[in-house]
Amino acid sequence: MQRDPAPALAVVHLIKRYGMRNALAGLSFTLPEGCFAALLGPNGAGKSTLFQVLSGLFVADAGEAHVSGLSLRRQAVASLRRLGVVFQQMSLDLDLSVASNLRFHGDLQGLPRALAQQRIDEDCRAIGLGGDLDRPVRELSGGNRRKVELVRALLHRPAVLLMDEPTVGLDPKSRRDLIAAVRADVRSRGSTVLWATHLVEEADGADRVLVLHQGRLLADGSPQEVCASLGGASLEQAFLHATADAAKSSER
Repeated sequence: MQRDPAPALAVVHLIKRYGMRNALAGLSFTLPEGCFAALLGPNGAGKSTLFQVLSGLFVADAGEAHVSGLSLRRQAVASLRRLGVVFQQMSLDLDLSVASNLRFHGDLQGLPRALAQQRIDEDCRAIGLGGDLDRPVRELSGGNRRKVELVRALLHRPAVLLMDEPTVGLDPKSRRDLIAAVRADVRSRGSTVLWATHLVEEADGADRVLVLHQGRLLADGSPQEVCASLGGASLEQAFLHATADAAKSSER
């Protein structure tokens, strides 16, 4: 009897506290392979905390996460190898060239130099950075710096890509280009993306929308299902009403 494949990402009753406050309050969800999921929540919803737990920077107080069936708690090294991450704050060396930044990451991932260089050349060309490999990162625009971070996150071909509010500070064209590049990876490799944002327009076209507020999941489904679940003629209206109602309930 053939078993169903493990979810690309499974989060099971995750709890993370800061003092008496629950940043993640028993959060649970699963994402299949080949899924572009938007994690939609206002500032302070727990999005960055979730990403810090999933990327191994923080340890959850309770609960578990699995990447491609591997436990983040018990098989940390193996599970983290299957993750790629673009954090909200840029983490490139501005004085190194694009190619040097990427080669350094390839070395950290244990990629053979020839394979890393092949992927750097191909991926940068595909994303529109083919002519920038020898330029210092500080000479690039904000949008192109984000593209370098995306190439870096995908260099080891992760099963799951975490994008933590990656379009903050980008102009509309750079936002569209970045989303298109990530979607292209989902289509070509069947990767799974969890894209954290507080911008409803970035969630509108997602395969799945997870609405997070105060560390709790308010809704999970397609944009249409989330609208029906939360009530609202549009995703923006449903999101605003649901998060406002949840905030009022927590104050009582």
